[in-house]
Amino acid sequence: MSGVPTDDKPARLHAVVHGWVQGVGFRAATQRAAAQHNLSGWVRNHADGTVETVAEGPRPALEAFEQFLHRGPALAEVERVDVSYSPASGEFAGFNIRY
Repeated sequence: MSGVPTDDKPARLHAVVHGWVQGVGFRAATQRAAAQHNLSGWVRNHADGTVETVAEGPRPALEAFEQFLHRGPALAEVERVDVSYSPASGEFAGFNIRY
């Protein structure tokens, strides 16, 4: 993260969460966190044991959402989160779990 956000211009967060993050309710908790911050996008598991998410919304809300990703739900053991930010595309309606 670079600096303090100066406006609520929509942005996109792309994150891959590593650690003990599957089978612990991570996707459902991520969906709830996104709803709490009024973000749109998706979350899914990968075969390598990671969880990937893309979320769009105001930068301050995305940064709060990113903080959740570093913790995860109670049973998760997050080792690291690879995060990148880019301009929002506006392509999502709601926040979905992808299977």
